[in-house]
Amino acid sequence: MKKSISSRIKITKTGKILRRRMGQSHFLAKKSGNQIKRGRGFNQLNFGKKIVRKYS
Repeated sequence: MKKSISSRIKITKTGKILRRRMGQSHFLAKKSGNQIKRGRGFNQLNFGKKIVRKYS
């Protein structure tokens, strides 16, 4: 897997591809608590199996 991609996504044991939500690394002081809460966790990406096999 390319190093730039591997730092941005996580592949789970079952093969799901997860990414962090954008805009959560800095400038959090001006965001409301609800915006910060919504940004926690991961989003699941949906790619075809062909693409997953290519990069894994």
